[in-house]
Amino acid sequence: MTSGRTVRGRATIMDVARAAEVSRQTVSNVVNQPSRVAPDTLARVTKEIARLGFRPSRAARNLKQERAGAWGVELNSRGAGRLGSVLDSFLVHLTTRSRRHDAHIVPFTAPDHETPIPAYQDLLASRIADGFVLTDTRHEDPRPQWLRDNGIPFAAFGRIWDDPSHTAWVDVDGAAGVEAAVRHLAERGFDRIGFLGWPPGSPVGDDRRTGWSRATADLGLARADWQATSAQDLAAASAAAGPLIDGLGRGAALVCASDVLAVGAWVCLTERGWRPGLDFGLVGFDDTDLAAALRLSTVRQPLADAADRVLDLLGGEPSASGLLLPPELVIRASSSPRATAPTEMRHT
Repeated sequence: MTSGRTVRGRATIMDVARAAEVSRQTVSNVVNQPSRVAPDTLARVTKEIARLGFRPSRAARNLKQERAGAWGVELNSRGAGRLGSVLDSFLVHLTTRSRRHDAHIVPFTAPDHETPIPAYQDLLASRIADGFVLTDTRHEDPRPQWLRDNGIPFAAFGRIWDDPSHTAWVDVDGAAGVEAAVRHLAERGFDRIGFLGWPPGSPVGDDRRTGWSRATADLGLARADWQATSAQDLAAASAAAGPLIDGLGRGAALVCASDVLAVGAWVCLTERGWRPGLDFGLVGFDDTDLAAALRLSTVRQPLADAADRVLDLLGGEPSASGLLLPPELVIRASSSPRATAPTEMRHT
């Protein structure tokens, strides 16, 4: 028997075979089909695998199975030319956790986000990826049905909005997050609570607005004119927030569909000399770095958990329905004068 790793540093399948006094095929069976191996042989080979630190080659195993062991992720599915901070963070978590799922992530772009299917076809033809993680799902999204029709594995971070028969998705309950923000502001004594959202037609934005409508109606604070819309742009958000803030008046509060919109409202408040949290309550959504820097209360998405759940789906975990994850309300100074300590108050 050999007494340890070879001089090459990394133990090979032949090193294990020699140490356990079995054939190379027996070691392969122990790794890939242990039910075929006699119990005493299985125990002896397993012991040598652990002692030598042998790690089977994923590349070789995937080649044998005609798999790439990778999932493609389209980076520009909204045609924005860059990722938003939420998708940046999700991609990092997805890449990190993919190793636990014996896979890796292949980012790619589609030249035309309105007709992305050719880019997906090219990646499949190159055998670089076995399937896909979809992000930025939207109404009339052509990708889910095309992938299912062609038998290509996929899972989505985001609901498949137009077809409930697609269940391989994980999303964050944006309506519940906004509703929690409204109730938090009401508990702090704000009795006029407006909403700054995205223009109608954005499924994520519409979902978050539903949370505001539901909570204000339940609390008896509903006013149709206490809302406005803006594109996801700081200057546009400031322009839209100004009249809304003036209409609500000092002592009111505002929940926003994103931190970008909330920072636009923040600019308006500081221009008026109003102190966020003291003169006017303000809550964003997404918990960006800028929100933390400004001590802006916000709703945090469980991105690490979402990445794990998406990879579970790709690994074959059955899903009778999509999965909605609860977000976390992070309370800072912009909505609570008492939240002035460095630590945050968190509510799920």
